[in-house]
Amino acid sequence: MKIWVDADACPVVIRDILYRAAQRTGVEVTLVANQFIRTPAASNITMVQVEAGFDVADNEIVRRSQTGDLVITSDIPLADEVITKGGHALSSRGELFTKENIKSRLNIRDFMETMRSSGIQTGGPAPLNQNDRQQFANQLDKWLVQWQRSQK
Repeated sequence: MKIWVDADACPVVIRDILYRAAQRTGVEVTLVANQFIRTPAASNITMVQVEAGFDVADNEIVRRSQTGDLVITSDIPLADEVITKGGHALSSRGELFTKENIKSRLNIRDFMETMRSSGIQTGGPAPLNQNDRQQFANQLDKWLVQWQRSQK
């Protein structure tokens, strides 16, 4: 199992948590982005740079990810594709997307997009705070414990 990171929009503080987890556990972490992102010098942390373009990084993650892999993304349609393929998806705020909640999250996302396209100002997400970082780290640790158990 691997961790894939939708890295173009992933906050630096979340990438740092992932780097420390990879160095501590040995899990493979691959960042996918359309711009170069420096990563620590570790054999289990890699970066894949894709061409610029709409959903190019997302499509690459879906293409490369496998059943059981974890994808770090706040992109709801990407999370939906990953879950449909048998993977897991976790937002940078620590929200675990599941088969049970992804369709409702997708509906809310589509509704908000319709509101924005009709001219209604909906505002963006709140800045990432300490609680979000802690929730992300906790969810990541749960996944890593399950991964480590499967390695035995």
